[in-house]
Parts: sequence; C-alpha cells; structure tokens
Amino acid sequence: MTMMSYREAANQAVAEEMRRDDRVWALGEDLGRGGVFGQYKGLADEFGHDRIADTPISEACIMGAAVGAAMMGTRPIVEMRFSDFALCAVDELVNQAAKARYMFGGQTKVPMVVREPIGIWRSSAAQHSQSLEAWYTHVPGLVVVAPSSPADNKALLKASIRCDDPVVYMEHKALWDLEDDVSDSDAAGALGVAHHLRSGGDATVVTWSAMTHVCRQACDALADEGIEADLFDLRTLWPWDRDAVCQSVERTGRLLVVHEAVAVGGFGAEVAATVGETCFTSLKAPVRRLGAPRIPISYAPPLEDLARVTEQHICDAVRGLQ
Repeated sequence: MTMMSYREAANQAVAEEMRRDDRVWALGEDLGRGGVFGQYKGLADEFGHDRIADTPISEACIMGAAVGAAMMGTRPIVEMRFSDFALCAVDELVNQAAKARYMFGGQTKVPMVVREPIGIWRSSAAQHSQSLEAWYTHVPGLVVVAPSSPADNKALLKASIRCDDPVVYMEHKALWDLEDDVSDSDAAGALGVAHHLRSGGDATVVTWSAMTHVCRQACDALADEGIEADLFDLRTLWPWDRDAVCQSVERTGRLLVVHEAVAVGGFGAEVAATVGETCFTSLKAPVRRLGAPRIPISYAPPLEDLARVTEQHICDAVRGLQ
C-alpha cells in the first residue's frame, strides 16, 4: 500500500495500463502539460505525444476521433476536462459510441473511457459545477462509473480501460487532493460492485462520489445518537449493485439515497423506484432521496452553498425515517 492522492492514483492507473497494453492512449486538451488538474503529469515524458495527444479545442472532434479509433482496435482515454464541456460531444458519445456494438450486430466494439470531472468546485459557477451522471445511466450501451476514493480511482479506472464497452468515468473535482492508501497491485477493480462502508440495522444509506464522505460523517454523528446506518458507496452507477442495496433494505426496512446532483430526475430516483418495486413489503417508512434543488449553481459562495447537500441534511433525513 502507498499513500497517494486521488489525482496520483488515476495517473498511476493510466501509466500502468499504457505500459501493459500499447493500444491504450489518451487524447484531449492540454494533456502534454499534465492536464487541467495535473492528472496526466509526466505521462507525455514517458509515452510521447503520439500516445498522450494534445488536441484542438473541440470536444466533438476529440470524441469523434476517439470513437473511430476505438472501433479500429485501439483503447482511447478521452479527456473532457469538465462534464459540462462534454455536452458539446454528446452526439458522438450517445448516438455513436453507445450504439455501435448493437447496430453492427457485435461486429465492432467501442472500448473507450470518457473522463468527465464532475461536481461543485468552489466558485466555478453554473457551467463548471454540474453532476450529470443520470444523463448517461439513461443511455443503453454506456457504463457509468463514479469513484469516491484514491484506491477506487486507480482500480476502477484500470477496469474501465480494460472494458470493451464505452465507459463514462466521472471523477469529482473536489477529490483530486484527497489522500489515502492505494494498493500497489496491478489488479483492476470490479465494475458493478458497491462498497459496503459501515454496517447498521436502522436505515440503509446509498450514495456515490464525493457525497460518500459527507454521508460517512453523517453516519458517524448519527451513531453517537444510537442510530446505526448501513452505508453503501455504489461506485458504479451502471451497472449498479441492486442486490447489495435490496438485501440491506430488506434488513433495515428504510432507505435514503443521497447525491450531489439535482434531485429531480437524478439517479437516486432509479434506486428509489427499484427498491420500492422490489422491497415494498419490507419497507417500514417511505423511501427518501436527497439531492440539490433544481437551481443553477451560483458563483457566489453563499448561493452556491444553497445547492449543497450537507451532513445536517442527511442526519435530519435519516432521523425522519425512524
């Protein structure tokens, strides 16, 4: 185990996969200087600019080139800088990459990873702060991943690079400097498996990405009151670990889903509906979900904070289930 940051763990994952497989390469804006968040630092020095490729400022061009390259047998890593910017390339991702394997009857595949940093980053305002994971879980053919820890950012990025389907890989901008122990192993993680973070019998709490850490703090505070929550970090939103969540709800009888994205139409609604359909007879209280209000995220910190889901919000919601 080595202590490293979320950023460094991702960098290590890319480097190891590029050494392991010469079909892996990366393309995007400013990768040669290390990427906008430093997540590609040093990679151009080792692998050269043919494999760490700087591109013009055109998300559609970047994504389209990567889709074609993936269909021709390479395994591109596509850097979109911000999830908001990726909307300029959504046609190539949603209408081409996601559908190609099906439309060509399995004669081709599109093994690519689209890295889209998500989430509120202090005073980045409405066009640089969104969490749009629910948009992609809706699209057949896409895998959607949202790691919350340095260890998962290494293991799941490696798994995503090895995946034969297009993966939308969503890293939270507020986590880049988060440090923790990361395995020195070359092994990839498992897509579709939730991380069970703590055990409890009073309520099931399901979350992902940066909200995992807020939920852990809330669950610790609730434990001081004698309320023990069963906490899960989904890690992969499609496929998501329905079995783990439903088995927990069958024990606790209560569910709270928490995410940073806007609550309306958020992926929490999918989790809530699935549990409602599957575990109805086990429920002791209505399913609850917490997300941001349906407002743009402001530049001004006091207004930005109105869009945040806080530890207090989570504690109040779990208490309301009892």
